[in-house]
Amino acid sequence: MRLRLLPLQVPLLLLLCSTPAFSFTGLVVSVKDGDTIEVLSNGQTTKIRLHGIDCPEKRQAYGYRAKLATAVLTFGQAVTIHPHEKDKYGRLVAEVILADETNVNQLLVKDGWCWWYRTYAPADPVLETLETEARQTKRGLWNDPHPVPPWVYRKAKHKPPVGVLEPLP
Repeated sequence: MRLRLLPLQVPLLLLLCSTPAFSFTGLVVSVKDGDTIEVLSNGQTTKIRLHGIDCPEKRQAYGYRAKLATAVLTFGQAVTIHPHEKDKYGRLVAEVILADETNVNQLLVKDGWCWWYRTYAPADPVLETLETEARQTKRGLWNDPHPVPPWVYRKAKHKPPVGVLEPLP
């Protein structure tokens, strides 16, 4: 008997195979920055981008503190990863849960070390509430009167200096 796939079944099969759907546990072996960690599971490391949050960049104000907050919470800890998708850099975008069931993504927002990333988690009322509370109580980066969101920082950082792309006379 020969298996025959219909034209619509092939894209669906590819989508199902490429979308991470199953939670797994592992050990946090590296903290890249405030919103990216590496987890060792079954002898393989996986880069995890924390879903729904955006921490300051490493060289940005509060970037080191955000990384330190993530490291204190996660480094060397067993975590459960609840995947959402893969990002354009191949990282697994996921919720990270500690052994005591603390949601790391939510705790970083609550403690004021990152922004709720509305672009990628627009319908998350928990993150919205936690960010509002952190802002009102001036926790973490919200102690700064004018914190710069990382997406604004990244965009400004990649702009060429004025005059660099102007044609020569």
